[in-house]
Amino acid sequence: MKKLLIALCVTLALATLASAQMDNQNNRRMRTNPRVGGAEMMSNRDIIDNAVNSPVHTTLVAAVRAAGLVETLKGTGPFTVFAPTNAAFEKLPAGTVETLVRPESREMLRGILTYHVVAGALNSRTIARQIRAGNGSARLTTVAGATLTAMMDGRTLVLTDEKGGRSRVEIADVYQSNGIIHSIDTVLMPN
Repeated sequence: MKKLLIALCVTLALATLASAQMDNQNNRRMRTNPRVGGAEMMSNRDIIDNAVNSPVHTTLVAAVRAAGLVETLKGTGPFTVFAPTNAAFEKLPAGTVETLVRPESREMLRGILTYHVVAGALNSRTIARQIRAGNGSARLTTVAGATLTAMMDGRTLVLTDEKGGRSRVEIADVYQSNGIIHSIDTVLMPN
């Protein structure tokens, strides 16, 4: 009887250990970042270090540098960045990006870029909860002091800027050491 009790305790301990290991593996999988433009995004790197590695965000990185926002986005945050892809910048009228990265356009560029940043770390589930609580939409206040309206189109998060322009989140929940990036398909414009 004593041997049976010991065997039962050992079996329960091993089952508990195996379950805990599976939970840890599942938690790691859940926190694994999606690849962006084929590049691995590391949750222990900051927003800038990951964006530099993304081949689909080279225009954004150049704009952040031209606007003098590198140190800000390397800061502790946390920040939520709605990051336009290169294709998003290509939708702008010809010559717009070239004009914005000129030194004399720095303040305008800073205004546009900070319009894509919200203080705090908002993952897609948090934003979706805010949308449900707001009966179908949520207002997000940007670092620029303006607002974005978030809504769902099926399972896709859609942002509407103050001018009525819409952008879809293509890749959500890319975790950073100082926040979260959501890759978007259109540049958002403040008023």
